[in-house]
Amino acid sequence: MTRDTRGLMGLAWPMAMRMLMLHGIVVIDAWLVAPLGENALAAMGLASAIGGLLLGAQNAFANASQILVAQAFGSGVPERLRDSYRGGLAISLGVCAFGLAALLVVADPLLAVSGQSAAVQADARLYLIVFVGVVMGEAVGQSLSAFFNGLGNTRAPFYSYLVSVPLNIGCSYVLIHGLWGLPQMGVAGAALGSVIGAVVRAAYLVWRLSRLEGAWKAAPTGPLRAVIRAHLAFSLPVAATFFSAQASQSVCMLIYAAYDVWQFAALTLIMPWVQVAGTFGMAWAQAVGLDAAQHLGQGGGRAALTTLLRTAWKGAFAMSAVVAALYAVVILSADTLYPALEPQTRTALLTFLPVLLLLPWPKNSNAICGNTLRAAGRTVYVMHIFLWSQWLFKVPASAALVLWLDAPVVWVVGLMLAEEIIKLWPFHRGLLRGRWRDALPP
Repeated sequence: MTRDTRGLMGLAWPMAMRMLMLHGIVVIDAWLVAPLGENALAAMGLASAIGGLLLGAQNAFANASQILVAQAFGSGVPERLRDSYRGGLAISLGVCAFGLAALLVVADPLLAVSGQSAAVQADARLYLIVFVGVVMGEAVGQSLSAFFNGLGNTRAPFYSYLVSVPLNIGCSYVLIHGLWGLPQMGVAGAALGSVIGAVVRAAYLVWRLSRLEGAWKAAPTGPLRAVIRAHLAFSLPVAATFFSAQASQSVCMLIYAAYDVWQFAALTLIMPWVQVAGTFGMAWAQAVGLDAAQHLGQGGGRAALTTLLRTAWKGAFAMSAVVAALYAVVILSADTLYPALEPQTRTALLTFLPVLLLLPWPKNSNAICGNTLRAAGRTVYVMHIFLWSQWLFKVPASAALVLWLDAPVVWVVGLMLAEEIIKLWPFHRGLLRGRWRDALPP
């Protein structure tokens, strides 16, 4: 194993485990809720599509913040590091406030147009009411996670989940099923368990930050408004990219709600698994982006960056094989994992397998390109690739397949693969050619 590989693995594995536990919460909640029936699963999927928009917005700005922190850390200027911290936290809190205000306005209309029954809508509404606590906790948790990641200390966010996830799962199980004399809350119990976990995680990261030492803590800073303006100038295209991905996925899930309850339940079960298994490749790509940002912040040249990218792609292909194998295990073990499912739901799950075996290869290669281009400052270029592939292809195609052609549910899963194939050429061309590479020292 080369030095570059060891360095990337040191950054990537804590991020992978953190993402795994984050998305794993949704998988476990779905597993805990599954015995309540397909209607409960549909309610959870519907609520998650809306609540995911809020968390997606926070995660979008956090991903931008960690790049800025990595660049500031690489520069060795304490003032830049402190401004990156202040700007990231202020923006995260602002996004939280704006998102909760928007939720009050749009939640009921979105639930009403979903096409699901009144009972499913009622359960989804209750889930969202409780889920507000998760959004508030993650406003702090996501911002501090981004700060630690940018410093190269990816273990601190990982440990925060190591502390909070067992508590989340235990509380969700007790509250969903009403054990030990507590009320049986159903899907709302899963949301309340997530609230408890989010608050504990944020508290842990605040404690870790208080113990962190460095000249950046006492460094002079400018007015907060100017810091936020500079932070937004870089982060808005990055945030728009990540939020667009989450928003388009949520819109598609609302479109997919037009399927019968069995096909929609199958999607509700598999989508968190797509995220869980995909965390390995995404964490590797984010580690590459952070390493590249620190390298470029130090004024590094083309030769070292090329060596880093060779290592990155070798790792990405290895991760793709692992992810494909995980998808196969989940699909083929569905009878064991979810014994209470109806036969129609199991059949729908099995049709997803051929697509999911191919999905990781283009997806992980595109992720390497996207994270490296952001580290190089080409945030607007990356944003355009995502925006056009999602809103000019994926969302209209989803609407056409579901609402017009009444296509089987496997076709909309196939759209995920088609989207990644569409992005291959612009991503790889932008990374391997361009004036930004020519401007680097040898």
